[in-house]
Amino acid sequence: MIRTTVETVALRSPPTIAPTTPVSEAARRLRRPGVSALPVLEDGSLVGIVTGSDIVALVAETDDRPAVREFMSNPVTTIGPTATLSAAAERMRTAGVRQLPVVADGRYRGLLAAHTLAPYLSRHRLEIEWDDEPLRVDRSAESGLTAGD
Repeated sequence: MIRTTVETVALRSPPTIAPTTPVSEAARRLRRPGVSALPVLEDGSLVGIVTGSDIVALVAETDDRPAVREFMSNPVTTIGPTATLSAAAERMRTAGVRQLPVVADGRYRGLLAAHTLAPYLSRHRLEIEWDDEPLRVDRSAESGLTAGD
């Protein structure tokens, strides 16, 4: 099996929020294009994550307007940057999540989304490693072979 790690995939770094952020601000940020989750950071460390599902559940359950810390998902299912993409997909499946914050040395590094994994785990894309440098066949590359991340 070919080993591709999380750090070789371009991680998105969505906007982050603080645990004291009002729910209305979190909802506004989640409405922005391409923002499906908001990692919650306190002093640079990941302490939770907020998704649209969290806000929908909050609205369905209460009329309150609490701060993010009151409804964020915690503990957060995370993954390290050296984990394989297969391991990341399995962790998402078993945890029932679509976004995995990437954490190294206790610090947030980015967000890996399920839709990002699809091309890498697809049978239509081949990835090999040559002298510790990843090579992959990618339909978007003119020559068909690309090197690097």
